[in-house]
Amino acid sequence: MRKTLAFLFLLFIGLCHASAFAVETAPRISDREIIESLAELKAGQKALEQRFDDMNNSVNRRFDDVNRRFDDLQESTNKRLDVLQWMLGLFITVALSIFGIMGRILWNQQKKLTQIEATLEAQKEELSFLKSLIEKLQSLIEKLLPPKGVL
Repeated sequence: MRKTLAFLFLLFIGLCHASAFAVETAPRISDREIIESLAELKAGQKALEQRFDDMNNSVNRRFDDVNRRFDDLQESTNKRLDVLQWMLGLFITVALSIFGIMGRILWNQQKKLTQIEATLEAQKEELSFLKSLIEKLQSLIEKLLPPKGVL
């Protein structure tokens, strides 16, 4: 078992050092190649910046369009609400006018009914007075007439 552990340990150490020796050395790059690479990178960066600016402008235009649509929608909604408010005011005015006319008619009818009731009450009192006079007159006539068996 010791031999196996020692062998595994040596194998592990050998593999660890083998990866360190696997690195290749890079070829020498000239200054000109570095400058050309930097120029290409700067050109690519400018192209990316231009692309981002274009995308930003496109997004801003879309937001402006959406804002315009919302403003138009809000304006049309306000116009509809103005028309609705005007119609509601007209309806309330007509309803109040009709209620006023009906109230006036009912008040006049009540007034006439009260006058008729007062007239009927006065006529009732006159009729009761006339009835009592007739009864008195009948009793007076009965007294003035001879008795029934005399004639």
